[in-house]
Amino acid sequence: MTLPTSYQKVPGLIMAISSAIFWGISGTCAQYLFEEKQVDPAWLVTWRMILAGAILVIFSIASEKKIAFEIWRKPKNAIKLVLFGLLGMVAVQFTYFYSISLSNAATATILQYIGPVFVVAFYAFKNKKWPILAEYAALTLALTGTFLLVTHGSLEELVISEKAIFWGILSALALAFYTIQPVGLLRTFSPAAVTGWGMLVGGVFFSLFTQPWELTGSWDSGTISAFAYIVIFGTVIAFYFFLKSVTIIGATFASLLCSVEPLAAALTAVFWLNVSFFAMDWIGTLLILLTVVVLTLSKEKK
Repeated sequence: MTLPTSYQKVPGLIMAISSAIFWGISGTCAQYLFEEKQVDPAWLVTWRMILAGAILVIFSIASEKKIAFEIWRKPKNAIKLVLFGLLGMVAVQFTYFYSISLSNAATATILQYIGPVFVVAFYAFKNKKWPILAEYAALTLALTGTFLLVTHGSLEELVISEKAIFWGILSALALAFYTIQPVGLLRTFSPAAVTGWGMLVGGVFFSLFTQPWELTGSWDSGTISAFAYIVIFGTVIAFYFFLKSVTIIGATFASLLCSVEPLAAALTAVFWLNVSFFAMDWIGTLLILLTVVVLTLSKEKK
């Protein structure tokens, strides 16, 4: 990898890692809302998408003017956007949050991070070539680190219902679809427009089934703070950063770098929820951080 190319990829690497950190913290916030404040997962997902989508659409209109509406001009692009909103945005958020409500943020993260395996497999099949050695190494480090971080290396600790496993695997598939599907749109339109419209479409559609106008849970300053974080940092900024990073470093690298998410969730639990951090946690943390090093220093085959 030449130096100019490396420097060009730095913003994408930073955005992908940042989005993972924001997502990790928002997962812990969601578990807090579900367990401590009895907020309904579907209600949270609906308002998360509507509010965050509206913010991004307004930002897109303010910065791009009429160009923000160009994505709707051609039926082909409009169909892709609607599919992204329904099968990407709604699916990836609801399946993950619902999996958290059925188990916990750590377990849900393990299951969702099968997603990068699907991404790498898709591109290997599409390009008719095996993944390069660095991708194998990074993928192994990411999955192993995530497993150790949230299970302490014992399969016996991953005791969840079949329903939780089912929704967790759906979450992984949704993550892979969400990562791959909008790449074509992002080559033509801005991440703000694609993300904003996708969320708004998904949120409005989902509201037909969730009745978000009926408030759920117990609301106080803690509830409001966690909800606000999930909308602003865990959604608007995180999704925008991730989709932007995909256009710079590619879907495979962006997905693998997002393995930092479990680390963010674990550290949040330690400092906020006073969860103990054991030796296996630190080993998992090291493996996940090594994923970033491997991907950053390795050469990417054209």
